[in-house]
Amino acid sequence: MTDEARRLPPGLGTGPVYLDYNATTPVDPRVAEAALPYWTGFFGNPSSEHSYAGEPRRALGAARAQVADLVGARPEEVVFTGSGSEANLLALRGAVLAAGAPRTHLIVQATEHPSVLGTARALERLHGTLVTVLPVDHHGLVAPDALAAALRTGADRTVVSVMAANNETGALQPVTELAGLAHRHGAIVHCDAAQACGKIAVDVGRLGVDLLTVVGHKMYAPRGAAALFVRDGVALEPAVYGGGQERGLRAGTENVALAVALGTAAGLAADDVAAGAAHRIAALRDELHRRLDAALPGRVHLNGPAAAGLRLPNTLNVSIDGTRGHHLLAATPGVAASTGSACHSGVHAPSPVLTAMGTGRDRALAAIRVSLGRWSTPADVDAAVPALVSAATA
Repeated sequence: MTDEARRLPPGLGTGPVYLDYNATTPVDPRVAEAALPYWTGFFGNPSSEHSYAGEPRRALGAARAQVADLVGARPEEVVFTGSGSEANLLALRGAVLAAGAPRTHLIVQATEHPSVLGTARALERLHGTLVTVLPVDHHGLVAPDALAAALRTGADRTVVSVMAANNETGALQPVTELAGLAHRHGAIVHCDAAQACGKIAVDVGRLGVDLLTVVGHKMYAPRGAAALFVRDGVALEPAVYGGGQERGLRAGTENVALAVALGTAAGLAADDVAAGAAHRIAALRDELHRRLDAALPGRVHLNGPAAAGLRLPNTLNVSIDGTRGHHLLAATPGVAASTGSACHSGVHAPSPVLTAMGTGRDRALAAIRVSLGRWSTPADVDAAVPALVSAATA
């Protein structure tokens, strides 16, 4: 890692050990510096015809090319959006409604992000779309046979959405195999790659997908910056109607500063992947897991795939017997991580992801997720392990 890459974002070094990179990443100072001029000096509308538009228009095109390079696409196949949830909406609603078909079928899987599952239910409720939710196994993975069975419905238009990597467990779905199967049945394939981009290599050609979601705040850009890859020739109903911005799919004057931030972050992420940064992060994650397991023998249980090729290199989801995740983290204020439960009005419920995997209630409520990133160090592991062990043995 270069000295420039080591430069900490403001605020990161002054609080608890940050182990919640899957929730959001700090903005890389290099990203913030690249974007700043487009909030100040280069304020012009990139669609205007006078000189103030020139630099914003150039920067927008350069950012689009950087995002495209990260995922193996062409610049004209990248549509900027305001969030990953919006990109998922544009992909699923857009693909289903663009068909104009009387019988539409949307196939998702049970551990998808809520924006995918929520969009599916809205299409079912508002447009009569047939929705199939595929089950997952105890590792959180979809079986190709389950998809094959779901595809045999005779719908006029079928759209399949399978995430690349799960945000809670890091499980990597067999997207290439599933996409190939879906295409043999004439389906359109979307992949939410929010958690995968920047952590592992993502290539839309290798995956064989038609639509793919990229999210900035999962790879060191600000929140509010995201994009959707739309393979040339795939027709979508717009998400926002109006002007012709973003190929007519997302009207509204582009936020050039956020696009530049996303493009810069994509370029840095591509460099990280090429340099093998994942190996360093995976080693830290595995050391944290090993030390927790050694200090709490027989009590630490991995949730999700154990094999390196089936899990994100930065993600560790474990349940510790005799604990509740939210109690454990409340007792370790020096560690910023996530639990495996959702709290509603003070009542904690098991994670829907772990529940879909068949995880028992007690184990699901005991789950915590630690996720590492660009600035994680051995010192972070040294600080986190004894704090978590102390809370688990109190």
